[in-house]
Amino acid sequence: MSGAVHVTGVTQLNGALMALEHDLQRATRLATAHAAHLAEAAIKQMLTTSSHPKGTPTPSAPGEPPSLVTGTLRRSAKVFGPVPAGYGRWLAEVGPTAVYGRIQELGGTAGRGAELPPRPYVQPAYEQLVAGGAMSRAYYAAWRGALSH
Repeated sequence: MSGAVHVTGVTQLNGALMALEHDLQRATRLATAHAAHLAEAAIKQMLTTSSHPKGTPTPSAPGEPPSLVTGTLRRSAKVFGPVPAGYGRWLAEVGPTAVYGRIQELGGTAGRGAELPPRPYVQPAYEQLVAGGAMSRAYYAAWRGALSH
């Protein structure tokens, strides 16, 4: 006994799945941009937790974010991207462009041999966003929107 199965609508199904993939890719790119800007704002907020007048030796305590003096480090926090990073992936980078941004975050030996302790502000800002769920919410909302229409 032989039988045949006739399937209709495969072309329409493929078209619908391709449109859904496009919508999800767009949503992921937008969510990555949104998450990166959330990180930028959180970094800038971290760099506003303490301040002191220029020329006064009142740095923040080791382990605390750097004190705000001129605002250069805070203004230098920028978002780059998002850019494609392989199939279905998007990459955005967020961080300071000021030359001393890295040594403030990680600590190390400064130009005149002075040892600077770490004063992290990028990693704590990111951890705060993740722990509070802001990063996840950015993606969930974008994907929900892409799937609901």
